[in-house]
Amino acid sequence: MWQYIWRNDLHIIHKIGSHADWNEAKLGGSTLPVQGDFRMSTDRRSFLVASAAGYAGLRLGNPKPVFSEERARANNQLNGGSAKSVILFFLCGGASHLDTWDMKPNAPSEYRGPFSPIATSAPDIRLCEHLPLLSKQAHHLSVVHSVGGTVNTNDHHAGYYYNLTGHVPDETFKTQGNDRRPYSDDWPFMGSVVSSRANRQTTLPGAITLPHMPSRKPYTRPGQFAAKLGVEFDPLYVDGSVDQPLVFQSPSLMVSGDVTREHFLSRQQLFKTLDQARSEFESSPQVRIWKQHQERTMNLLLASETTTVFDLEQEPSSVRDRYGKSVNAMSLLLARRLVQAEVPFVTVFWKENEKIKDKCKSAGGWDTHGNNFGCLKDHLLPEFDQAFSALVEDLAQQGMLDETLLLVNSEMGRQPKIGDRRSGGVSGAGRDHWTHCQSVLMAGGGIRGGQSYGSSDRFGEYPSDHPVTPADITKTVYQATGTSDLIARDNQGRPYSLLEHGKPITALF
Repeated sequence: MWQYIWRNDLHIIHKIGSHADWNEAKLGGSTLPVQGDFRMSTDRRSFLVASAAGYAGLRLGNPKPVFSEERARANNQLNGGSAKSVILFFLCGGASHLDTWDMKPNAPSEYRGPFSPIATSAPDIRLCEHLPLLSKQAHHLSVVHSVGGTVNTNDHHAGYYYNLTGHVPDETFKTQGNDRRPYSDDWPFMGSVVSSRANRQTTLPGAITLPHMPSRKPYTRPGQFAAKLGVEFDPLYVDGSVDQPLVFQSPSLMVSGDVTREHFLSRQQLFKTLDQARSEFESSPQVRIWKQHQERTMNLLLASETTTVFDLEQEPSSVRDRYGKSVNAMSLLLARRLVQAEVPFVTVFWKENEKIKDKCKSAGGWDTHGNNFGCLKDHLLPEFDQAFSALVEDLAQQGMLDETLLLVNSEMGRQPKIGDRRSGGVSGAGRDHWTHCQSVLMAGGGIRGGQSYGSSDRFGEYPSDHPVTPADITKTVYQATGTSDLIARDNQGRPYSLLEHGKPITALF
C-alpha cells in the first residue's frame, strides 16, 4: 500500500506495505488498481467506508451547494451564527458529565463522587477541579446540560450514530448490536452535510477526520460517514500515532516510495488515457464519481497547501508545548491549522491510549467502566484540560473564535450511580454506559460564551429544564454554519430532508 505522510523532512512520498495491498476494480472489462476495498453493490450491508480516493457503494445524493451570500442571508433570517468552520472534539467512549461540567455536589456520595466543582471565569459555569486551565476560558464556553440521547441499546454504536447524525438509531442497532456495520443508506454525518453545502476555495477536502477512524474494524462506528448523501462527501481520514504525535498520514492518499513528481504526473496522464478509452461509460454515475475522486486526490497530492498545513513542526515549540505532547493535543493544533486553511469541518476523535486500558477497564479512553475517578484525575482530564483550553485560547488570541464553532461531545454520558457490575460493582468505582443524559460544550461561531443552558435532575440522570436531543444539537450546528438547505435527492431524483427532526437552540446565539 502507498501512503502519504506529512512531516517536516518528508513531504511527498513514503512507502509502506506492498503492491499486494491493492484491490482491483473492473470498469468496462478493464482492470485498474484501487485503494482499499471496492464494492459495487446495492446491498445495504455491503457498505464499506472510503475516503477521498476510496469508494464504497457509490450512492449519489447530488446536494445543491449553498453559496456564501445565500448562507449570510439565511443566517440573518434565522438569527444564526458566524461559523465558517467547525471543530468537533468527540470524546470516544462516553465522557462522564457528572465528573466534568455537570457536577452534583449536593447529591448523595454514591452519585456525586470525590471531585469538587470550582469557580470559573463565567459566573454561570462550574467545572471539575481537575479542569483548572479550561476554567479560565469558561467565558468563551456555552454548556448544554440537558441533552437526552436515549437509544435502544444504551451502547456505543447507537450513541455515535445519534450524536453524529442527529437521527434516532433504527431497529438494526438493537438486533445487530456491535455487528451493526455502517450502511450506504444510513443518515449522513453532520460534517458531511456542512461540507457538502460549503462554498470552498481551498484544495483541501471539505471534511477531515483525525487522528483515527473509530473503532477497529470490523466494529467501525456508524454515523461518521456521508452514507446516503454520497461517498464523495465522506471525510478524508488522517491517522495519528500515540508514539509519534507530530506525524499524521492518510491511508487513502497513495504514492509509491520511488515515484517522483514527474512519474506521478505521467501516471495521471495514463489515467486520462484509460478514461478516454472508456468513453462509453462516461454517462455512468459511478464512473463520474470515480473521476471526481481521482481528480480530487491528484490535486490534493500535488498542492503545496497540503504539504504545509500538516507540518506541525512549523508551529513554535511554545505553541506545541501549550497544547501538550499527546496525539490528541497535536490533533487539536492540526485542526486549528486546517480551519485556518478554510476547511469547513474538522473532527478530532479522541484516540485511546492502550497503556491505561487496564487501569480504566476500557480501551484507554472515556469508557471508564472501572476506576473512573483515578483514570479521569491522572490521565483523561489533565490531557483534555491542557489541549482543549489551548485551542480555545489560541483561536481567541488569533481572532478566529467567532468564525470557528467548537463542539465537544461524546456518544453518551456515564451512569450517575457509581458502580458497574462488570468491573466489581461499587468497589470497582466505575460508571456504566448512560445515554439518557449528557452535556455538550460549545464555543465560538456566534455562540454566546459564559452561559449554561438547561439542566439535568438532581442526580444527573435525566434532562430537567429545557430538554433537548442530539437532533437539536445537530440543527444548532447547521444554524451556526448557515447550513440552511437540508434537501437532497436520492438516486432516482426524489427529494428528501437530511434532518426533519430537531430545532436549533437559538438561545445560545
